[in-house]
Amino acid sequence: MPHLSRSDELVFFVNGRKVLERNADLEVTLLTFLRKNLRLTGTKYACGRGGCGACTVMVSKHDPVSRKIRHFSVTACLVPICSLYGAAVTTVEGVGSIKTRLHPVQDGRHFPEISDRFLSALEDFPATVPQGVQRYQSVDSHQALQDPVGRPIMHLSGLKHATGEAIFCDDIPMVDKELLMALVTSTRAHAKIISVDLSKALELPGVVDVITAEDIPGTNGAEDDKLLAVDKVLCVGQIVCAVVAETEAQAKRAVEETKIAYEDLEPVIFTIEDAIKHSSFLCPEKKLEQGNVEKAFEEVDQIVEGEVHVGGQEHIYGNTGVLVIPKTEDKELDIYVSTQDPAHVQKTVSSTLNIPINRITCHVKRVGGGFGGKVGRPAVLGAIAAVGANKTGYPIRLVLDREDDMLITGGRHPLFGKYKVGFMNSGRIRALDIECFINGGCTLDDSELVTEFLILKMENAYKIRNLRFRGRACMTNLPSNTAFRGFGFPQGTLVTESCITAVAAKCGLLPEKVREKNMYKTVDKTIYKQAFNPEPLIRCWNECLDKSSFHSRRMQVAEFNKKNYWRKRGLAVVPMKFSVGFAATSFHQAAALVHIYTDGSVLVTHGGNELGQGIHTKMLQTLLGQGQGFWTAVAVETPVASRELKVPMSHMHICETSTATVPNTIATAASIGSDVNGRAVQNACQILLKRLEPIIKKNPEGTWEDWIEAAFEQRISLSATGYFRGYEAFMDWEKGEGDPFPYYVYGAASSEVEVDCLTGAHKKIRTDIVMDACCSLNPAIDIGQIEGSFTQGMGLYTTEELKYFPEGVLYSRGPDDYKIPTITDVPEEFNVSLLPSSQTPLTIYSSKGLGESGMFLGSSVFFAIADAVATARRERDIAEDFTVRSPATPERVRMACADRFTEMQHRRPCISAKSPGMLLPLRLTPTDCPGHASDAGHLPRSVPLGWPGPESSSPPPQELLLGLVWPGGPCLAPPSSTRDAVTAESTPKA
Repeated sequence: MPHLSRSDELVFFVNGRKVLERNADLEVTLLTFLRKNLRLTGTKYACGRGGCGACTVMVSKHDPVSRKIRHFSVTACLVPICSLYGAAVTTVEGVGSIKTRLHPVQDGRHFPEISDRFLSALEDFPATVPQGVQRYQSVDSHQALQDPVGRPIMHLSGLKHATGEAIFCDDIPMVDKELLMALVTSTRAHAKIISVDLSKALELPGVVDVITAEDIPGTNGAEDDKLLAVDKVLCVGQIVCAVVAETEAQAKRAVEETKIAYEDLEPVIFTIEDAIKHSSFLCPEKKLEQGNVEKAFEEVDQIVEGEVHVGGQEHIYGNTGVLVIPKTEDKELDIYVSTQDPAHVQKTVSSTLNIPINRITCHVKRVGGGFGGKVGRPAVLGAIAAVGANKTGYPIRLVLDREDDMLITGGRHPLFGKYKVGFMNSGRIRALDIECFINGGCTLDDSELVTEFLILKMENAYKIRNLRFRGRACMTNLPSNTAFRGFGFPQGTLVTESCITAVAAKCGLLPEKVREKNMYKTVDKTIYKQAFNPEPLIRCWNECLDKSSFHSRRMQVAEFNKKNYWRKRGLAVVPMKFSVGFAATSFHQAAALVHIYTDGSVLVTHGGNELGQGIHTKMLQTLLGQGQGFWTAVAVETPVASRELKVPMSHMHICETSTATVPNTIATAASIGSDVNGRAVQNACQILLKRLEPIIKKNPEGTWEDWIEAAFEQRISLSATGYFRGYEAFMDWEKGEGDPFPYYVYGAASSEVEVDCLTGAHKKIRTDIVMDACCSLNPAIDIGQIEGSFTQGMGLYTTEELKYFPEGVLYSRGPDDYKIPTITDVPEEFNVSLLPSSQTPLTIYSSKGLGESGMFLGSSVFFAIADAVATARRERDIAEDFTVRSPATPERVRMACADRFTEMQHRRPCISAKSPGMLLPLRLTPTDCPGHASDAGHLPRSVPLGWPGPESSSPPPQELLLGLVWPGGPCLAPPSSTRDAVTAESTPKA
């Protein structure tokens, strides 16, 4: 790196090239400069707070003292470019490229060596590089080598993701005369809008206009769910208007100058408990019942009642933007949007602008993760941006930053469940009554459907003859919660599994024995009278126990726990019966369009969207082979085209999903994307092959190119539309019966953890998963889906906690406050097996959709933690049963591992918020917290929980400082060094 003399010009280097900036803006960050000025979009915007690592780059600087080059990583979103004089920046594009050469760490087969010396510093528990085994069934030995179906082929865009060359919606270069939009949102949870003053905002330089509800020429959303608020707001974060400006900074400045006057309304409801108290519900109760529940309760040996709380979850997807480009005539619009349902965006924009659907084209290249959060919400953003484009006549780009996205869009529904279970002393459950309430937020959205699916799926793997499930969606003054991977199953089934562990504790049995005793064993019917064969479920369960050496490890865990007082290990295994698909036939239809060009190349389009799950990869695989039967894959599309046309994958291409090529599509969701779109692609290929059949018979030794040339000369159409009418599915809620799901995915997971009883932290020692994928279209992609969904579920159950201020403002609006799983959260040993020799005649090529099912298997970690906590409580002669709260954060685990230190806190409790997840203001008055208040009104960091406070002149006793953490509050834990007073092996005095 050459030595540079100081000047007024900013000079630095990016990927080896000199950058000279003469008019450097002091406020511009390196991330903005890389993406907008240099078009290096591999560095991603994700949180804007330096907490996620998506914008990490390497900076190299010359150290004048050592005369060496120093390299260090930085988060580009926090680094001003003015601080980089003379530095060299390396982005992901500078590491390697598919156009030149890949760096070994980008090809997925090589990893840098990290010494134990550095790994041990990552967290309290020494970190290790995760390892494991992936098992799947090899293809039939007679299958042609060129047939890719069933083979572990890399995701088509995998290398592009690794090098930063994959282009997402937010990466599209600026178009001519493009304007930026920023949203003005409500600061009140329930209020009447008195006035909206836009005068100061409109006077700011660069501000073009402010879009309000009055500018909408068509429909302003639904009556109870407005695109832009009119007259009143129902939650903090509800969109009131939108600013259009020449730059993003100008738009955000105008948002701050938009003044809205409110008049607060009552009641203000945030929690499920308050909603129940006020009878605030979004829809009627959903109910399923079988047997005679009341009579069964009279005949059992024991009855246990309990509560379960499951917190919400944020999607934390990438690429939150939309770009709307108006054309010069006929009111046509091109919309580039990151969505799981482009047809829904198209329809919403059509009704909002009052123009025909055929004037609007939605384009989706790749989504960048959705998890259900991009099914409905992108339509709202697209419609508001379209109104701006319609009014100004210019292209509009609307990209939400992470804080706004988390504030506005809602996520997984929190759940409060009450159960009553009657059982025999043997562990056999005779009666079960569960009532669940979910927090739907301020509007209906998908809450009624989530309630229905929650009730339909809640029985999980268990045959209980006397059963009653009830569910309701609560209306609260929070942003509307929406679809999320699993769609109610991860929350509802946690209640069922908690019943199992409660029964096991009362009977003095191991939970796995009670689970096994109550599982479906033979062909049977569900609570809604749908018949199924549980044989794959039993196989998954047995193989999981066998492959994980579960029973021998149970004894090893018990031995470890005898020798360690402050560290406890827990082990758990859970079964799973997950229903796939929508509960309506019309939502299972799909279409595809296949073109063959005269050079033999093939262009495939279909109604599925590439979410990162590999749907396009699977579609092309299927087109290539020599098919027999049907293969299908959910949430990761199928290799249909390759198998059916018998053409190399190099001849195939999928450009994008577009409403102009495949109309009236269904959302890529419910784990059936590969299933239904694969069938549509297959149908199109079969039509084309039938047309080509006479030519192939006439010249059987010819090449693919010869056949296509001959077909063109003979005027045979080389384009075909494929269509699949869908699986039959229905549910009659009046009768409480139906066949709502095409098929089930079965699985089982075992996890072992170690819990630090003094801090509540845990490490995941090992996880084993066995999943029934039938004949996987692509084992590499399917196992990736299982691992990813398990990890996301693990986050739901252990780390991801949403916290709100008392006014209903979301506090946790980024990865620094909201803890998503990282690489250190992956189990040290992580084994995934696909169940061999499993078949289903219904789906394409006998495959199954695996996009969502693995979410619930993350609960095996939750119940392993509960197992460790129960051991600690038994050792301390404390009742094993306690209210189940998810996520099992370190604070909650610490307090559940009750001991003399937690008792000190209980004797003098600190201020607690009104309900779980509610935070108190950080500034407290002496009357709010007399024991902890300082003269300035702040909580002093040096005072431990429960200590009398400033009025005491004596220092806090050492033992008081040990591990005391108040879950969900502003008081801070003491330094970790204080825990040295108690060793991990010591036994406390009585």
